Amino acid sequence: MAFPVKITVLGSGTSVGVPTIGCPCAVCHSTDPRDNRLRPSILVSYEGRNVLIDTTPDFRTQALRARIQRLDAVLFTHAHADHLMGLDDVRPFNFRQKDNIPIYANPETMAAIQRCFPYIFDGVAKESNVPKLDARLLDGEPLDLFGLSFRPVPILHGRQTILGFRFGAAAYLTDHSEIPESSMELLRGLDVIFLDALRYKPHPTHSTVDRSIKTVELLGARRAFFTHICHDLGHERAESLLPPHIRLAYDGLEIEVPAGEAA
Repeated sequence: MAFPVKITVLGSGTSVGVPTIGCPCAVCHSTDPRDNRLRPSILVSYEGRNVLIDTTPDFRTQALRARIQRLDAVLFTHAHADHLMGLDDVRPFNFRQKDNIPIYANPETMAAIQRCFPYIFDGVAKESNVPKLDARLLDGEPLDLFGLSFRPVPILHGRQTILGFRFGAAAYLTDHSEIPESSMELLRGLDVIFLDALRYKPHPTHSTVDRSIKTVELLGARRAFFTHICHDLGHERAESLLPPHIRLAYDGLEIEVPAGEAA
């Protein structure tokens, strides 16, 4: 059985977002709404389910803007603040759904989450509400979430190994400076891929626009969207320089992958 998968870009910006606080540059003062970029995250929706990748510090704003009505699971790519510090804002989904929400991360990231939010996991009775979560470790094997397989894809974020995810005919890779060859093999035959493309200039822990263009060419993905974008790239100008099958992601972008194969 196959079913459509919708991807909603909740945030397409870098760790400080765009506009950047106090910055006088043209992109930070742009009137193009696509130049307003919250921290990077996507929502994967299918068969009445919503799976979130990363809980950014902007998650409350993102959830309200996208009118998210339920949340069935959260996957984490890594433990940096711009990818996890909105975790407490899942509480309203606990209220509505009256159930725990499973969260998935590798052991290093899960340990960091538990250090950052000890009150969620310490087992001590609380006078006020805290998120109700089931912490589950990823072991590198594909994960079946409600009939769709999510495969962790190891990528390098500088010297740190973090995770991207492949699901159906799509993949989401943010915060990467390099994709190991073994992971490239996990990314063949994609309809859509999201790739880090921070800026034009080299960066020690992120991919550049040119490098990510080459990655798309090597993989042969039908469509690509660049994300984790800083204020060096104005949307209209930067996108005009890209090949037609490669676009810049922007907050609120919704795309559909033709079909997800049931696990």
